[in-house]
Amino acid sequence: MEFKVLLKNTKDVEEFVEAASQCAGDIDMKSGSIYLDAKSLLGVMSMGMKREMQVICSHQDKQFLKSVRKFAIA
Repeated sequence: MEFKVLLKNTKDVEEFVEAASQCAGDIDMKSGSIYLDAKSLLGVMSMGMKREMQVICSHQDKQFLKSVRKFAIA
């Protein structure tokens, strides 16, 4: 499953990474040709703020989707 997010500030990044960390499966983020682990706070902070990112989930986790819905963009 894939969707796009926009994390606007440090609080958004912390909340997103915390939600991703609760998932058992792999969650990656992509921007251009760069991929990173969405469970890595430093990784997401280094390139995730104020930038549209593609989220790639290895499986569908309803709790994760509910937690990060507010960051999703069309």
